[in-house]
Amino acid sequence: MNLYHALDSYITYLTAERGASPHTIDAYNRDIIGFIKFLEDNGISLSEKLERSCIEIYLGHMRNLGKKTRSIVRSISALRGLFNFLIADGVFTHNPLEDIEIPKYSPPIPEVLSEQEVLELLRLPNGSKTSLRDRMILELLYATGLRVSELIKLRKSDINLEAGFIIASGKRSKERVVPLNAYSKETIRTYLKEENPGGVYLLPNKQGGMLTRQAIWKIIRKYATKMAKDHVSPHTMRHTFATHLLEGGADLRSVQILLGHEDISTTQIYTHVDSKRLREIHKKHHPRG
Repeated sequence: MNLYHALDSYITYLTAERGASPHTIDAYNRDIIGFIKFLEDNGISLSEKLERSCIEIYLGHMRNLGKKTRSIVRSISALRGLFNFLIADGVFTHNPLEDIEIPKYSPPIPEVLSEQEVLELLRLPNGSKTSLRDRMILELLYATGLRVSELIKLRKSDINLEAGFIIASGKRSKERVVPLNAYSKETIRTYLKEENPGGVYLLPNKQGGMLTRQAIWKIIRKYATKMAKDHVSPHTMRHTFATHLLEGGADLRSVQILLGHEDISTTQIYTHVDSKRLREIHKKHHPRG
């Protein structure tokens, strides 16, 4: 069978029917092409007779190339999805990755800012023509935990200042309601009144369209460097939002909903930040604490 034709059909399926993000599409495309080239280099045909042993040899090949566990796990997911797609199309009857053991992968602990560092960051935008907008961006990211892609897509009609919430459009265009605190409501209200941005977006570019991810990243980087913080990004603000909620006593399920995670296992990365509070509870309430 034509391997690249199978890949094209699978990518079309992921895009049109599964609504996968461009980032996921690009990563899966690279992963599968890497597998196809491995088969070609070793004279192996992608057929019904493809054995599990071949998959294991390929995974070993990836390790020899120095691929990180995260990349290997993603490749397994991409290939497993491809074979399931071929089975559904009647091309294959079995998936050679069905019983492949997924390597254990521990996501890196996200960097977060302390409450004092957040307050310092929020005070920095001052004295320039974009200060009000920049302060609102920082305030909104910290108050809501929005992804940067959700922030740049935010329309003025998605904001209800009276009721105190915004409607965020997340992955696969799934919408969720995120509450606003008093600080973020006031900052948005002042920005809309004084800046009166044209167009439909809360943060329009000069042409009235959306700001880019890179523009938001540069804005945050601009102020973070003033604090000698080299690795602060929009995602750092999202991590900080989740961390401070948990430290304040929020339950994991609520944080999952606010972040827009489909699977709570994605949210569980934040549980490490709650260890201090758990130790304090244990010390206070356990008979031998």
